[in-house]
Amino acid sequence: MASGDFNGGGPAVGTLITSRETADACAVVQDVVDRLFQQSNLEALAVLQEGRLAGLAMRSKLLARLFRRYGFELYGRKQILALADVNPLVVAPQEGIGSVLERAMARPPEDVYDDIVVVEGDGRFVGLISVKQMILQQSVVLANTAVQREIATARAQDLERVGEVKAQFIANVTHELRSPVNAILELGELMAISCRAGYVDQLQDRLRLLLSTAGNLRSIITNILDLSKIQAGKMMILPEAFEIGEVLAEVGDTTRILLGEKPVSVYVEVAGGPVQVNTDPVKVRQMLTNLTSNAAKFTERGTIRIVARKEGGDLLLRVSDSGIGIARKDLDALFVAFSQVENVHTKRYEGTGLGLSITKQLAEMLGGGVSVASRPGEGTEFTIRIPATFKGDSHEPNAEEKVRHDHRRRPEPPGLHP
Repeated sequence: MASGDFNGGGPAVGTLITSRETADACAVVQDVVDRLFQQSNLEALAVLQEGRLAGLAMRSKLLARLFRRYGFELYGRKQILALADVNPLVVAPQEGIGSVLERAMARPPEDVYDDIVVVEGDGRFVGLISVKQMILQQSVVLANTAVQREIATARAQDLERVGEVKAQFIANVTHELRSPVNAILELGELMAISCRAGYVDQLQDRLRLLLSTAGNLRSIITNILDLSKIQAGKMMILPEAFEIGEVLAEVGDTTRILLGEKPVSVYVEVAGGPVQVNTDPVKVRQMLTNLTSNAAKFTERGTIRIVARKEGGDLLLRVSDSGIGIARKDLDALFVAFSQVENVHTKRYEGTGLGLSITKQLAEMLGGGVSVASRPGEGTEFTIRIPATFKGDSHEPNAEEKVRHDHRRRPEPPGLHP
């Protein structure tokens, strides 16, 4: 926003305090997070040290950092000051809303909508101001032109949408991670009981479920981490020569594990015999796994087919199922991150809504794309088309990256299926 879009008029910001919530700088991160979850309307806390401002803890930034990789393990028992913003925007209570908004909008984009701290001249904490509320207030002052009104309203709406997406994402991810972790713990306890009692048949059944649940958990974590890498522009492409049939066979085994006892047959086919390609095998496997995981989730009986074939210089990968299918009006929303098709048939299926979005982005990074065809009640078919030989800029991995890539390249353990 250009200087002058917000003038110094309007009420003093001291009259617009939205919160006086604070946390002691010595408070444990885990305790602050628990407090945020218990108070859903709490967006920020001023961090005080001996009664003086030491920083600002924003809900969105704090939870985003903790849900990235091993945040809770690293920071859960540390003091909140370790994760707080130690340079928040600080204003005096008598400053005008216009000049304060100008200062807020001049900050980096990721900090624009952070709460603003109000302190007296002697450093005494007064309260916090929500930038969103300030924009809504200032929209009254700016109502002299339609353009200015649209600017203020659009910013408020954008903030609302971002907040809703973040809140929904955190809720989905928390549920998605907690469910398989709890299942793994419970299955482990049951397996220990079966071992002590000598029930080998029960042990095999429970081990099958354990592998399926662990695979699901890893897929969720992989998708979350990869979305972060893609958005940060740090996703590597590491092409290498390999036979596509090997990857299809591994994905087929994993799909059978995910299906459990469902009466669904999994067929794997490489049309025209062995097909050699030169692209990133990890990305190819992840795209197929995302598609077959969805197929396993939404197919109660029938078949799932995983087919690969060369067509000119392209590699075509198709995953089709005889599941519940998707209505034409819902197809466009499939590849939007965090979105899920909502209807009477899909409400009982949980998910983060990341798999298809990441599959589309990975296919595009490899120089191709993804298409879908479906009919409700008859099944769905996804087609990935990528160059058989990657033509973009590849990345030469360092030793640490090579170890991580080789670990993800390693095949899944053999499935314990009939």
